Amino acid sequence: MNELDQVNQVTTSLGIGGLLSMLITLMCIAVAWWSLQHLKLDLFIRHPQGPRGKMLQLLLAIIVGRAVAQFFIEYWGWTNSLRLLF
Repeated sequence: MNELDQVNQVTTSLGIGGLLSMLITLMCIAVAWWSLQHLKLDLFIRHPQGPRGKMLQLLLAIIVGRAVAQFFIEYWGWTNSLRLLF
């Protein structure tokens, strides 16, 4: 295997990992958005169905979804690095 093939293999692997991370993050944000629809925001804000209420839901979904996705991505990295032990 020559050097160019190794570089292509590494860049392909990095690209697939990046794509997978993006998909996991978007999926977690969508699940967070879906679950936040049942949150009673009217206890905290006056008009939860207005534009500001929806923007708050979107920002909360991004924050929660990103945190959950980061956990899964890091866990996936940890399990991959365990293979290097043996």
